[in-house]
Amino acid sequence: MDILALISRLIDYPTEELVNAKADVVGFIESDEHLTADDKAGLLNFVEQRFSMDLLDWQSDYDAMFERGRTLSLLLFEHIHGESRDRGQAMIDLIAQYKAAGLDIGLRELPDYIPLFLEFVSTQGAANARGWLQDVAHILALLKVRLEKRDSEYAALFSALVNLAQADIDYADLAEQVKGEKRDDTKEAIDKVWEEEMVKFGPDANSDACGTAVNKPSPAQRRDQDVPIQFIDAIVADTVAKENVSAVTVSGGN
Repeated sequence: MDILALISRLIDYPTEELVNAKADVVGFIESDEHLTADDKAGLLNFVEQRFSMDLLDWQSDYDAMFERGRTLSLLLFEHIHGESRDRGQAMIDLIAQYKAAGLDIGLRELPDYIPLFLEFVSTQGAANARGWLQDVAHILALLKVRLEKRDSEYAALFSALVNLAQADIDYADLAEQVKGEKRDDTKEAIDKVWEEEMVKFGPDANSDACGTAVNKPSPAQRRDQDVPIQFIDAIVADTVAKENVSAVTVSGGN
């Protein structure tokens, strides 16, 4: 599903290169065969609104939305494991699955960064891609509802992803869930988090910085139909774990 690669780029940090490609982006959305009419309209509205902004204003708004607080984190495991130790093992498991599909990512790239995840999924064929999206559909839907609560055009991107997954989501339940959530991106909320978290020192102190989807799978890495859909494997063979632990350092925080 090539449309996933485009949505990945739209979710990633906005750049001048992206803005300059507006005509191509619009054309790609309009010609896609997987999107519903409503999702096409939502994505086109996103492009029109965001690409018309001053780039620095867009980038500033992006930072304020996704880089402060955790409710809108673009790291999948932040919403599943939080700060638990299970997050590290989940990272290792996902990296192993990327490698099984022929994709190697940089040591400083977090495998659960949504744009990177979507880049990978876009190379796995329509059937497998849908299965991978279904595995994380509840997270994508939660982000959609939270973004809608903030009246953000970014909600359309996550709405399209949930629909591409063909997932059955109870949006009314999610809306009720986030109804009472307090903003965690205010100065007061951020200061409180800094006070509560343990200070980290050493070479891995910054290893949890959010990665970017810059290493795209090449055509040679495509394995359209032979990758089993296993988002989080409960049991990983010792050989796989040892192989990846030696190559990857995973931080427990965001």
